[in-house]
Amino acid sequence: MNRTRQVAAIAGVAAVATVLAACGSKNSAPSGSNTAGNYILGTTDSSVTSIDPAGAYDLPSWTLQYNIYQQLVTYQPGSTKPTPYAAKSCAYSDPKTVKCVLNSGQEFSNGDPVTAQDITYSFKRSIVINDPNGAWSLLSDLSNGSTKHPDLADGAIETPNDTTVVFHLNAPDLTFIQALTTPAASIIDPKVYPSDKLLTDGKDIGSGPYQLSQYSPGEQAVLTANPHYSGPNTPKAAQVTVQYFNSDTALSTAIGNGQVDVAWRTFSPQEIKTLQGNSKVNVYPGKGSEFRYWVFHTQKGPGANPAVRQAVAQLIDRDAIASRAYDGTVNPAYSTVPPGFQGANQAFQTAYGSPSVAKAKAILSQAGVTTPVAIKLGYTPSHYGPNSVDEADELASELNKSKLFKATVDDAEWNQYQDLEKQGVYDLYQLGWFPDYLDPDDYLSPFLRDGGFFVNGYTSKKMDNLLTKERGQTDATQRGATIGKIEALTAKDVPMIPSWFGQNTGIANKDMTGVEPTLDQAYIFRMWLPSKSG
Repeated sequence: MNRTRQVAAIAGVAAVATVLAACGSKNSAPSGSNTAGNYILGTTDSSVTSIDPAGAYDLPSWTLQYNIYQQLVTYQPGSTKPTPYAAKSCAYSDPKTVKCVLNSGQEFSNGDPVTAQDITYSFKRSIVINDPNGAWSLLSDLSNGSTKHPDLADGAIETPNDTTVVFHLNAPDLTFIQALTTPAASIIDPKVYPSDKLLTDGKDIGSGPYQLSQYSPGEQAVLTANPHYSGPNTPKAAQVTVQYFNSDTALSTAIGNGQVDVAWRTFSPQEIKTLQGNSKVNVYPGKGSEFRYWVFHTQKGPGANPAVRQAVAQLIDRDAIASRAYDGTVNPAYSTVPPGFQGANQAFQTAYGSPSVAKAKAILSQAGVTTPVAIKLGYTPSHYGPNSVDEADELASELNKSKLFKATVDDAEWNQYQDLEKQGVYDLYQLGWFPDYLDPDDYLSPFLRDGGFFVNGYTSKKMDNLLTKERGQTDATQRGATIGKIEALTAKDVPMIPSWFGQNTGIANKDMTGVEPTLDQAYIFRMWLPSKSG
């Protein structure tokens, strides 16, 4: 996700490569760096699945990958439009053909040249490996469509020379260039990465602004400036240490005491309010597009009845959830598409209005549903932050107070939770979403086509046709209208219920600069922007 312009080599790279000693605990922070500009980034996003782009589809992993690897295009801070990065140009020849021309002279951090053929290798490798934790589905427009033996489709990528790559898509898709901004489309070195399995030796190589110098899973990652980087994103800090914490309380204490210089993800509303009163730090409530929602199993249990799903949608009080569970730090969501995105509307508000027990009772009565309806809610207590339990309890309370439902609540930690929700242990379960790319389709297709990535059993030919249509529409007005129809159908069928949209909040000590610009809707922490003075 970055760009390309020749940059002077950073002096003293050998000295810079000397990393901070790894800490012995996720609750402790390393001593500060003594090199001007260098800083320590603290986060609770410690569940890094893989640093290999073929093996991860999660924000903690992508945060490192965005800084180590390049993609063909990226998002400039505050922008929702892809702009050149490893490519000097990327454009549609027609809705099924994309041509990209690379900047010349680019190198990986080991000095190997970056070529168009490396892109073919990178994309084919991700599709072939088909790792269950990977994000190759974002490149599915190039695949052969096989679930047993996925591979590049014949002729999907053409490289007429070392600096030109042409993508031939399976179907018209005007979101493909957006997908090229993601780490799923990272460029890797074929000499380093095996073609049929993930790289697990920790010797990850990219062509981005930073190189990985040290990594201790769950503890610390140390990134140093890539001496071969030739783009415009010259790191302002020659070294960035990412320190992982296992609780928002520990992270809040570390930033409040100056043990870390920047803190990003995740804080409870209470911790944010406390830090707002700390004169030693700045709290930046960046514009975000984090999305929290509830998913029904539509093929089993109470969620198999559309009337039950509609009744819950009629009862949920988003304002109460925002105020009681999150102290007003989130905004109620009445659509899956965030405000400001093309086609965004208030479909659930239009369909259901204010929470109403009488209307919910009528929905159930007309469908012949016997009340109270037993329903089991699920949530994960740590992965999405400490207030997930408060939201689950608030929703269960709203359902039980209606006397139309008998709601219970259960939880599991993330690794187990992912399996349990797919097994149907919960009737209605909480999930969260950070954008892969900044297009409304990223808040539609992953949820609504063929049961969504969460495999909830929802199928609708009408929905599939609308999704296919909007991805190929070139007229903005027409596409916006189609997206509106998708949102209205979602509110009618209720395979999921939107809950809230959140901010991208970061906290920094007073001697830090360059933090606020990276806190945008893309959720890319651009480590090359901040630096520490003094």
